[in-house]
Amino acid sequence: MNKPLVELVLPRLAKTLYRELQRFRAGKLNESQFASCFEKLLQNQHQWLMNRGVSDARAALAIQGATLVLSTPGLRAEASESGVPMEVIEFRAIREIAADLARCYEVSEKKVVDALTRIVARYGE
Repeated sequence: MNKPLVELVLPRLAKTLYRELQRFRAGKLNESQFASCFEKLLQNQHQWLMNRGVSDARAALAIQGATLVLSTPGLRAEASESGVPMEVIEFRAIREIAADLARCYEVSEKKVVDALTRIVARYGE
């Protein structure tokens, strides 16, 4: 796997997430069902990476980074609705994810913030 992990995960997540969002918007899934599908998608991606020799923590970081990139339209909408700059909303999300990953995987929160910030800067809109 010579590509950055995010480049492997982004298209896989985007494709399935888009399909599930369409089903949700069409009323074929309720919020609970959509959340369940999304959770299963993330778990499957995590397992897929681990089956290819990626460590648990690196897999989680790549998946969370990709999810953050795919969440950009929602973060932008939240920023617009709240009147708070997009960068502030985005950084709050990064810090929340970093705190969670640091706690779960016993890694440096600062390093996770740095990694997520680089992912968003490179792959975000």
